[in-house]
Amino acid sequence: MKFALALKLLVIGIVTIVISVALVMVNGTITDRQRYRDDTVRSIEASYASQQTLIGPVLVRPYTETTVTTERDDKGTLKPVTHTASLNALSFPHTLNLTGQLKPNERRHGLYSVELYELAAHLTGGIDLARPQTTGTIVFGEPYLALSVEDVRGFVGTPAVTVNGQAAYIVQGADPVTANWTPNLHIPLRTLKPTDTHLDFALDMNLGGTERLSLAPIGDSNHFELTSTWPSPLFDGQFLPRTRTVGPAGFTATWDVPSLATGAQLELQAASSKPVDLLTTSLLTTIDPYKLSDRATKYGILFVLLTFGGFFLFEMLKSLPIHPIQYLLVGFGLAIFFLLLISFSEHVPFALAYLISSAACIGLLTFYLAYVLRGTLRALGFGAMLATLYAAVYGLLISEDNALILGSLLLFAVLAAVMVVTRKVDWYKTSPATPPLPPSPTPPPSDFTTIRLSH
Repeated sequence: MKFALALKLLVIGIVTIVISVALVMVNGTITDRQRYRDDTVRSIEASYASQQTLIGPVLVRPYTETTVTTERDDKGTLKPVTHTASLNALSFPHTLNLTGQLKPNERRHGLYSVELYELAAHLTGGIDLARPQTTGTIVFGEPYLALSVEDVRGFVGTPAVTVNGQAAYIVQGADPVTANWTPNLHIPLRTLKPTDTHLDFALDMNLGGTERLSLAPIGDSNHFELTSTWPSPLFDGQFLPRTRTVGPAGFTATWDVPSLATGAQLELQAASSKPVDLLTTSLLTTIDPYKLSDRATKYGILFVLLTFGGFFLFEMLKSLPIHPIQYLLVGFGLAIFFLLLISFSEHVPFALAYLISSAACIGLLTFYLAYVLRGTLRALGFGAMLATLYAAVYGLLISEDNALILGSLLLFAVLAAVMVVTRKVDWYKTSPATPPLPPSPTPPPSDFTTIRLSH
């Protein structure tokens, strides 16, 4: 009896390993499909515009500094020596305000969709001009406003620029400002005089991008406000919105970031390559079918263990023999659910794909178990258990904030149910059911009469 029990458990363990390998293969398929989707994003970025990062504008005033020092020559004689250096004086906005509307636009490439956007932005600010601290002679070159955009292909139309109330223009290219920042756009300021102490600027532009928009708070006082009809944004980066409203009709988010809270100005002037502080808004799909399918497969072994555990209890308590091949077929039926799920979710919403896949697998397994368990009621009981399990796992998938506590409660409930059902089982006397032996053949009747002889 003990040998039979150990052998049965060994066979179930081997079958479970086989099903686990199948689940790993399904998970690999999900990973491949997600990689194809990422390739689609890169393909659309290559023909449209990538994720956008906007830095600036910053006033740059190139100047030549000439200083004269007294130094000793090789003979020890004091002589004046002239030193000349080409430098840049940077002036950051004391106020930087941006109001923008993100207009989402979905693009499809085969089965996959990618979220694009067009930012209609109005950028304003004021800059105070300070003279560089030096004892030498300064000769200023032509000043300009420098800014950088991650992908200039995203510009829609020509940006409208005004400086001190006068029309200006924006052109591509700019010299490296510091070791840490090379802008790719600049606004020439030919009318700015060396004696000017202040300038105001305004920039209106339409900028397209893919999925993600980042802004750098490089002013002394930064106020950014974004609105959109997109219902499920993700706010990340170094700063979260001070206020935000998110709903089915879209979102509104506002950031107020002082220079004391960010090192953006220092990072732009630094000699190191430390990235600039950014605030970021991403347009994400409400439900990512690949991430949810990947999470679902991690519960696959739970499906298998619970089902096989139920089979084993039936064998122990009802003396009902179940062949290892039947374990294997039921396990494959559970594993194929996850393959159906990712397949359907590429064509229909995830909730509907989950419903179709679970209904198909539960129906198939209930039909099959009616013969394996030799009873319709037993099969319906197992079908109800699977339906409850599928429903519970779906709740775990869509509730990211409560996934841990819900998963813990589910496992506790399963363990409690198993302990209640098996609380009176004597495992020393119980052995797995074995198929009944065929009845012994009845000897055929004899045509002869036995005669007892007496002596």
